[in-house]
Amino acid sequence: MIEIENFEDDEFCPGYAGRRQKAAITLIALWGGTLALHLSRWGNAVVLFSTALMGVHVLRVLFARPRQTPPPLSGYETYKTGTLRQTDADPWPYISLLVAAKNEEAVIESLVNSLFRLDYPRDRYDLWIINDNSSDSTGTVLDRLAQQYQQLHVVHRGAEAKGGKSGALNLVWPQTDGDLVAVFDADAQVPVDLMRRTVPMFSYAQTVGAVQVRKAIANSSTNFLTRCQQVEMALDSYFQQQRIALGGIGELRGNGQFVRRSALVTCGGWNEETITDDLDLTVRLHLSGWEIDFLAFPSVKEEGVTRPSALWHQRNRWAEGGYQRYLDYWRLIGQNRMGLEKTLDMLAFWVMQYMLPVVTPADLLVATLRHRSPIFAPLTALAVMLSMIGMFVGLRRIQKASVLMTLIRSLRGTVYMLHWLPVIASTTIRISVRPKRLKWVKTVHQGDPHDEFPLDVSA
Repeated sequence: MIEIENFEDDEFCPGYAGRRQKAAITLIALWGGTLALHLSRWGNAVVLFSTALMGVHVLRVLFARPRQTPPPLSGYETYKTGTLRQTDADPWPYISLLVAAKNEEAVIESLVNSLFRLDYPRDRYDLWIINDNSSDSTGTVLDRLAQQYQQLHVVHRGAEAKGGKSGALNLVWPQTDGDLVAVFDADAQVPVDLMRRTVPMFSYAQTVGAVQVRKAIANSSTNFLTRCQQVEMALDSYFQQQRIALGGIGELRGNGQFVRRSALVTCGGWNEETITDDLDLTVRLHLSGWEIDFLAFPSVKEEGVTRPSALWHQRNRWAEGGYQRYLDYWRLIGQNRMGLEKTLDMLAFWVMQYMLPVVTPADLLVATLRHRSPIFAPLTALAVMLSMIGMFVGLRRIQKASVLMTLIRSLRGTVYMLHWLPVIASTTIRISVRPKRLKWVKTVHQGDPHDEFPLDVSA
């Protein structure tokens, strides 16, 4: 068993100070390194050697075998009738469900009703919703629902409240009694058996501190963007499963995350000085010695964005939050606090998702001026290949579709994923030169989305 280490606040919570300087130094180093490789006679050899090393890691990712999901908790029907004895079924841990809601009048009532239809003993879970200074009728709707459901606790935050979503969650979770704390977005569509299937994931080991449920797009049939977001979610699911199977890090995604209470205590709750609370908590958990597992079936559905401008703003937020993890915790990561497998996994992920997009503009510019091909072309090709294979396999794991249709969707998704190049590049440049004030920026939810992929199947 891994010994859980509780870091001191000044070491574990570096805060926002210094991010811009660290981002600027990293940007200068990457662009300077790109120019140096172009001018050096050994530049191509260095890139090819790096590509070969990364290729070994890619092969390990492709051939990793995710472990089987344990069976769901049984005995719910007898529990409801009062005939269940302690030895008849697995234990039912108490779960506190948390939702931070801001201007969610279109979806909040549907979410509350669905969460009280779960096939989990009603006296073994409760629901806490934080109305974060909504300017619409979200608060009124929640107060009415609180009269209907005894286990619903509504907390209202005023305009003076700070910390965004993290602040809202931190306000409530110390008041809860759950052995597990689950977080959902207001637009979540939750299957009735979700908690019965998630709870056994914590039985693998006492060091499993959190479980992330696979996310899917509820309105995937709307347009090209939402169809591609569905493929993107399949790719994310594939990477989650393969990275965990390798001993790398599992990651939280905010919507549909379950956290062991003792793990949350170790980390001190959510960081209120970050844009993406889920990605920040991911690193904190791993640095504290906890594992994050992944549940592929069933999925929690959410609304995908339907307009390019909304997609741009959302992905910029995700990109900045993801990059902040490395800026805040690079020293602890570099000290191998997570263990070798996780450290190497985070390094490989950083190279593919952050380094390559950042060096691409400089690489293309120098290559054009020198009338040469981009020096990072081999490494970029490897990353694109891994992404496309991941989409194909990820889609095959969750959908009943022909090989040809899956291939078409993967090709379409590969083209769509190119939007991450300008997103990552512009985000890293922006945070290197411009200070940013932290605030809660959220995606607008419309409600009543339609399904395109109802044929998700278990592996």
